[in-house]
Amino acid sequence: MNLLNPYITFNGNCAEAMQFYQSTLGGKLQLMTVANSPVAEHLPQAAGHLIMHAHLELPNGNHLMASDWIEGCGGPYDGIKGISLAVTYATVEEATSRFNALADGGKITMQLEPTFWVEQFGAVVDKYGISWLVNGGKMKA
Repeated sequence: MNLLNPYITFNGNCAEAMQFYQSTLGGKLQLMTVANSPVAEHLPQAAGHLIMHAHLELPNGNHLMASDWIEGCGGPYDGIKGISLAVTYATVEEATSRFNALADGGKITMQLEPTFWVEQFGAVVDKYGISWLVNGGKMKA
């Protein structure tokens, strides 16, 4: 089985963002800080509070993973750009609920509306700068 799981790198707010996604999308969240990781002694002590690895197992079996950028372990944090996460829900109602939750504190870039491929589609950039493409309802031929 091949899986493709998105992995997001945040700039110090990974725990907050992943807790938001857990409350918005559901699922089981596991967080590991740098201080509690098996490689803590090899990383800057000041980074101990940062997230080394976050894993959100979503109710549908998909996974969203993330970590914080650790200063000193590469160049400067370059931000999140050039990617969107697409989610599809069986009903327009569920898509609308998830869309509105993701939009809380963020920016809607396209309102949910009917399209040629699905009953409803919308786009939003959440308060953490992640672009989401939300599909809902029956797919059209």
